[in-house]
Amino acid sequence: MTLEERAERAVELKNSGMYNCAQAVTAALADQTGLTEEQLKQVSAGFCAGMGNLEATCGALIGAGMIAGLKTEGKGTLGVTRQIQEEFGKRCGALKCKDLKTVTDGKPLCPCEDCVRNAVMIYGETMGLK
Repeated sequence: MTLEERAERAVELKNSGMYNCAQAVTAALADQTGLTEEQLKQVSAGFCAGMGNLEATCGALIGAGMIAGLKTEGKGTLGVTRQIQEEFGKRCGALKCKDLKTVTDGKPLCPCEDCVRNAVMIYGETMGLK
């Protein structure tokens, strides 16, 4: 599966109504870990709507960070997640759910689908996936 296909799968999962943003990202990247898609869905369940519904850090961004931690086995993860976070901020315009969902000119700064897509793409680009 290409990186673009992974990103679109994450969007489909999010739009299904069965996955939140963090779950969609972790599920789309499950093969990067030693965990199953279902295990990742469970562990990332509480990180929707801005980290536990507090409108804080975007769940899609948290999901990408979780996968980075598993992929790097905790070695150098801080640097990787910082790279992911910085690029996410550039592409999406913010890091916090509340800011990303702020509506101006009739549309949010960055809709959830775009956050999920960007999180998967940025993870893949940072980690060298094709």
